[in-house]
Amino acid sequence: MKATFIDSTMHSCSRPASITMVTRRQTIVCSATPAAAPTTPTSSYKATKPTLFDVPVSNNGARIRWILYKKGLEQEFDIIPPADIGGLKSEAFLQLNPQGKMPLLVLPDGLSLPESQVIESYLLDKYKGVGPDLLPQSPELRAIAALAARIHDIYIAPIQGCMYKPYEDAADRRKKIGEISFQLDVLEKTVIGGPFVCGKEISFGDGALLPTFVFFTYILPRHFGWNSVFTNRPKLAAWWDAVSADPEGARVINEMIRGLEVWESTDRWQKIGVADQVADKSLQWDCGC
Repeated sequence: MKATFIDSTMHSCSRPASITMVTRRQTIVCSATPAAAPTTPTSSYKATKPTLFDVPVSNNGARIRWILYKKGLEQEFDIIPPADIGGLKSEAFLQLNPQGKMPLLVLPDGLSLPESQVIESYLLDKYKGVGPDLLPQSPELRAIAALAARIHDIYIAPIQGCMYKPYEDAADRRKKIGEISFQLDVLEKTVIGGPFVCGKEISFGDGALLPTFVFFTYILPRHFGWNSVFTNRPKLAAWWDAVSADPEGARVINEMIRGLEVWESTDRWQKIGVADQVADKSLQWDCGC
């Protein structure tokens, strides 16, 4: 089964090979209905089935797609880009998520759930017993999975833009690249291996880390001179081999790489100044990796 990304723009250069793209035009209806309770905000967008707003290159969205694929829920969900209702900063989208960010899950009853960790928790609870639980068997192992995800969400996600966004100050970019290297060392000590984050069974902890490691493994060697993300990190190296071989993991990796290749084709890293900044040899960009 394949997820259906419903994309009204239909740019062929941005289609992952493993995703079926279907054109659909959303009808936006103005409503004078009074605002509902905060937990079920009203919006001009009405979902006919659970709808995930996301794009293939998004690591935070990929975390959710991985769960849908694992549990075989794709036919029950639409996956569409925010552009279908005007973009992240459009009035229609901001009614759904005032933060103007994705991923965002909208349910047919009008409930909007932003933030990947919130959506993840909802799916694991709502669809418990459907497909693999993705929950480690013991409280201790569940705590390790939660810790790995927490390290990602608190210490890595806020600075990941240093790999692909404009930074005027090269030293500031280099500092954050160094912080990523440090957090990789922390994760090396956190995962128990065997080969997944919590041992032999794959879990939500693996799904939280996997998409961002696509960024790491694609961007850091190509644009920051790293020899390998896994230098002196044997547990993470074995983990990456395992999640890459997992069918749903491989699918998510492929989706994201297609998006990164589009960035590459538009000379993104040259345009945002990374190439010039990395040419400054007074800064050690490879962080010893």
